[in-house]
Amino acid sequence: MSSSSLALSARGLGKAYTITHNATDHVTMAEVALQRLRHPLRRAEREQFWAARGIDLDLHQGEVLGLLGRNGAGKSTLLKLLGRITTPTEGEIKLWGRVGSLLEVGTGFHPELTGRENIYLNGSILGMTTKEIARQFDAIVDFAGVEQFLDTPVKRYSSGMYVRLAFAVAAHLESEILLVDEVLSVGDADFQKKCLGKMRDVASTGRTVILVSHQMRSVEELCQRVVVLDRGRVAFDGETADGVANYLQQAATFVPDSDANARPGSGHLRITEVSVPRTNLAVEEPKRIRFRIEQFDTATDRCWVTAIFRNSEGVPVAHCESLQVGMWYSALDGPLEGEVSLRSPWLHPGDYIVDLALQNYGMIDQFDGACRFSVRPGYPYRAGAWDEAARRDLVPPDFDFDMQGASVGADALESPDRST
Repeated sequence: MSSSSLALSARGLGKAYTITHNATDHVTMAEVALQRLRHPLRRAEREQFWAARGIDLDLHQGEVLGLLGRNGAGKSTLLKLLGRITTPTEGEIKLWGRVGSLLEVGTGFHPELTGRENIYLNGSILGMTTKEIARQFDAIVDFAGVEQFLDTPVKRYSSGMYVRLAFAVAAHLESEILLVDEVLSVGDADFQKKCLGKMRDVASTGRTVILVSHQMRSVEELCQRVVVLDRGRVAFDGETADGVANYLQQAATFVPDSDANARPGSGHLRITEVSVPRTNLAVEEPKRIRFRIEQFDTATDRCWVTAIFRNSEGVPVAHCESLQVGMWYSALDGPLEGEVSLRSPWLHPGDYIVDLALQNYGMIDQFDGACRFSVRPGYPYRAGAWDEAARRDLVPPDFDFDMQGASVGADALESPDRST
């Protein structure tokens, strides 16, 4: 293809951040002065962290690109650079067309403005004229399903309503390039299906799309090409099938960094040990993950713990937060031992990776690939419905049926051998 068909081009693109270690948060000038008097020679340690570096990328008009990589690989950073939300530390970007971005819930929205006002505001930010926005207005509202709350400030919207409206604006306003980070999991199943259909329509009209996703089926269905990032650099650029295979192999061979201080987060608290009592589990057994938290700085004395269970394709199948059950952890008086136990839904046979994180309205420690375990083949159901259920669902649910007047012949239900 000729250069005239390019939608965007990046050369030597990189973004660096300065990370401060052992810094103490101060609220008032008096606290700053007191700290300086007590420790006049103390200086915060700083280091340069490259979230993305040396990225060369050409994307042609009408192309749909899948952007894959583990958490922290630099996917969101690259999208923010391409969308000119943040400026690069090095390299250059050339764009041929207007860029629409959906990088996080409510990007470009003002919480005090109504849904109606935010549609026009966001459209203006994307470079659309008032006439262009008005022409698509009814389609946006209908797609988002928020007509009843159109004149309500968006700060009162639920997260699902927020993301539906944000996606509807980005997808319907006529920008030539659309950048989509994986925020669609906030919506329900019906809305996700609508989004996939809309993205097919967007691609068929010749618009250029970059999609970040951990849903391999969506990537294989929508994308003609895949780029895999690893530690901020391009590890693969090519055909979709080969790219998905490269990403899955990367995830399978991932070894977490043994140096806790090298992980993302403020580092005030760190997860120093993670263990799985048993690594080979039956389908119906609880999946228990034990962890140890230690404090390295008194700036934060409590946190909540997040555990994300991912299957072999990197798709999250369960998201567990201690905050959801009202539990905070504090390591102020010494190391703290904890455990998360996933009982239901049951997990399909296969290999699983668990990511752990410590949070306190900000990331304290992000430990991707903290541990692994396997679920061995087995049949928790007594009938032959298992194989079909396994093809349809990410997890086999734990359920019962109770129907008045129903009868089941005991001889028709032979329990498979669960020792296999």
